[in-house]
Amino acid sequence: MPESSRNIPGFVPGRGANVNPPNRFEPIILEPDPDCPPDERPHPRTQYFFDATESILTANDSPDVPFTIGLNPYRGCEHGCAYCFARPYHEYLGWSSGLDFETKILVKLRAPELLRAELASPKWQPQSITLSGATDCYQPCERHFRITRACLEVCAELGQPISIITKNSLVTRDLDLLVRLARQRAAAVYVSVTTLDTDLAGKLEPRASRPAARLRAIRELSAAGIPVGVMVAPIIPGLTDHEMPSILAAAAEAGAKRAGYTVMRLPYAVKEVFIQWLDDHAPTKKARILDRVREIRGGKLNVSEWGARIRGEGIFAEQIRELFRVTARRVGLNQERLALSTESFCPPGGKQLALF
Repeated sequence: MPESSRNIPGFVPGRGANVNPPNRFEPIILEPDPDCPPDERPHPRTQYFFDATESILTANDSPDVPFTIGLNPYRGCEHGCAYCFARPYHEYLGWSSGLDFETKILVKLRAPELLRAELASPKWQPQSITLSGATDCYQPCERHFRITRACLEVCAELGQPISIITKNSLVTRDLDLLVRLARQRAAAVYVSVTTLDTDLAGKLEPRASRPAARLRAIRELSAAGIPVGVMVAPIIPGLTDHEMPSILAAAAEAGAKRAGYTVMRLPYAVKEVFIQWLDDHAPTKKARILDRVREIRGGKLNVSEWGARIRGEGIFAEQIRELFRVTARRVGLNQERLALSTESFCPPGGKQLALF
């Protein structure tokens, strides 16, 4: 692996993607001037756009996803994870799943207002909501926009159960609200840890919290009485799979009680972004990593069938599954069920009275 990413021709500092793959829905392709020296190309700056969506809760019926209702305050993610499965969503907006995904962020400023309205609707069936499900609700711009916190304030006021998935230690900023919800058995947090290698994390997930900060977040959440788990996600065969036992042990020692995992998949243009990342950062491991991904994906880099897309199939996938099960049991994870309660939920305006 190269000693310094700064010496890679064309490398974009602080970004996970080094390319903007063509948008499969757009007939026109924009490419940088090939004659422009790499050191003269301007670094892409992050831009923020208002998302005028009129709804905020999304439902899914996939058996692979452990939640039904998701809430995403942002589209796009500045964390810049090279493997992110959500990158292709930016193509529906006319942008690229590469650098555009991590530099053009749509901000749902009305999310708290829309959430309150949807929870007040007679159609709302009380159940847990997950933040986020796609892009990270605690990505860097949350420090400024505070949309996630505003949504948590709505949930804390109404007793709405909420679970959070994040790889940013910023989640500890909202301990006060999470503690209030946890007292009603209405809050849980899962911290995603891909690797314990700080250098690798800096290249793979450039603007996400470093591994030590994520473990520290688990410790703080646990100490505050908030149910917390760890997601070893995604496991990258041939690159990070050997770290799973260490990640689970470190998370358990920090106070995590539950754990889960996913195996990397490379849908659509994500494969181009990740393959370029391998060329830039791990060229000697490229063939092994892609071969192992294909081994658990039926010879492909991605499969979309339910039951196979999250964890893969085949001998190697079974080895990962068994190693996770044995290690989780050894370090004391997944010994108790983490279920959130809707008993304290009260819609805006109080309990609705029956007409007759």
